[in-house]
Amino acid sequence: MSDEHNFEAFMAAYQDMVFTTAMRLLGNSAEAQDISQEVFIKAYDRFAELSQSKTAGGWLKTVARNLCLNHLTRYRARWTFFSDLKRDDADDDNDFDVPADDTQSDDAELADKRQLLETALQKLPPAHRVPLVLYHFEDLSYEEIAARLKLSLAKVKTDIHRGREALRKKLKLDLEGELSGTVGAQAVRFQAGEAQT
Repeated sequence: MSDEHNFEAFMAAYQDMVFTTAMRLLGNSAEAQDISQEVFIKAYDRFAELSQSKTAGGWLKTVARNLCLNHLTRYRARWTFFSDLKRDDADDDNDFDVPADDTQSDDAELADKRQLLETALQKLPPAHRVPLVLYHFEDLSYEEIAARLKLSLAKVKTDIHRGREALRKKLKLDLEGELSGTVGAQAVRFQAGEAQT
């Protein structure tokens, strides 16, 4: 097999992971595709080294993350951090919980839940999404996030908390929307009506 075919196989093996990493951080498919392409251009330049490395996936993910953060830094003037805005809700006591799947019998249901999470995550503005993704998906500490985004530690903690809240609300709305037109939606409306009385 030629190097070109080997690189195509290498790219096919990692393209979903690279694109998902970029999509989570950028929330824009076109930008995520551009970043993914940049990642694989860099990988092509180092393919002789990467093809023999057991940590090639980690290298690709790190490059994707760094390119996304560089891209966001260039365009930071376009977005405002949520914690700088006036907060409308006063509900700070709710924790962000992703319920565990009670039954592991249906992979399709799990895939649907993941898709709902990814979709809700993409709907968040960058000020919510970026710190949240870096913390929960990229496993960076608060301090690392603060250093990479050039923010104070307190601001990062606030942004992550508010990002969780915004994501929780989006997931709740998406789940209720998914149930509309079904008995489940009637149950949600009924429970809401009971809560108001």
